Amino acid sequence: MTETVDTAGTAAAASAGEPAGAPGTTEPAGTATPGTAGTATPGTAGTAAPGEPKAAPRPGLRERKKQRTRDALLRAALELFLSQGYERTTVDEIAEAVDVSQRTFFRYFAGKEDAALFLQRLAESHFIAAVRERPAHEAPLEALRRAVLESWDTIGEAIEEVVPIELHMRTYRLIESTPALLAAHLRRSEEIEEEIAHLIAEREGLDVDRDPRPRIAVAVFGGVMRVTGRQWGAGEDTGVEAIRELTAAYLDQVGPALAEKWGPAPR
Repeated sequence: MTETVDTAGTAAAASAGEPAGAPGTTEPAGTATPGTAGTATPGTAGTAAPGEPKAAPRPGLRERKKQRTRDALLRAALELFLSQGYERTTVDEIAEAVDVSQRTFFRYFAGKEDAALFLQRLAESHFIAAVRERPAHEAPLEALRRAVLESWDTIGEAIEEVVPIELHMRTYRLIESTPALLAAHLRRSEEIEEEIAHLIAEREGLDVDRDPRPRIAVAVFGGVMRVTGRQWGAGEDTGVEAIRELTAAYLDQVGPALAEKWGPAPR
């Protein structure tokens, strides 16, 4: 999960029936949230009591079929990218693996790049949602730190709704090692960092164009996350817990690295 603010944390924001990559969409098509299927209808057992939030309605049959097709295409694309390389994989091969037409593929994804980065987009929007939910009393960097670490605790569930988490972790390494994908990912990282800077400025009651601190804080945070991602990608442990622990350890070094005099590393 690079962390674009390379995080991997995010719940998909687009609606469940709308194909990813469709005109006008900028985020991954939504995945069904655990627990929404089977929501009770009015008058049946399980109906929310007065004053309680209502559960999201269960997607209709057509929407669920679209979601299954999209997920199958995504999984086939990622498996082909990993087995034979991103550049050597064609859209026709992805569609053929799911026994659908090329036209069907483009209903869900704008192209190969869109499919390769889909889970990263999912993680990004999950992280942004986590930042929005942080208590107002937290300092900016603390809010970002807690948001990314808590996102790592929940993003797995969102991703498992689409593909196995292990496939996502391997895809992250693929992005880091594929120049075209890495360039696209870094461009998106800049956009995410700008969005987060505006969120931080809003939390602090600042004008982001007059006060440089929100952008500076987010730039520091984003840099740490990119270093974390590269170090994790070069290691042997590709598990979620490994990157979570590395993220925490690196973020804990931000204060000493910026504010204290450095000396030799302790033996």
